[in-house]
Amino acid sequence: MIFSNVITTARDRIAKRRRYNALVAEIESLSPRDLADFNGNRSEMLYHAYREIYG
Repeated sequence: MIFSNVITTARDRIAKRRRYNALVAEIESLSPRDLADFNGNRSEMLYHAYREIYG
């Protein structure tokens, strides 16, 4: 039972990290022009990505 919980927790953390890394890569790939088109702020977007994944 304990081992199963450890495995489940590890899988959840890995999935969260993968999703976060994908969001960061997507945000980092935006050009300054893309950001300007929708009045985006890269650091705010990264902050919100972190909050979305990790709470």
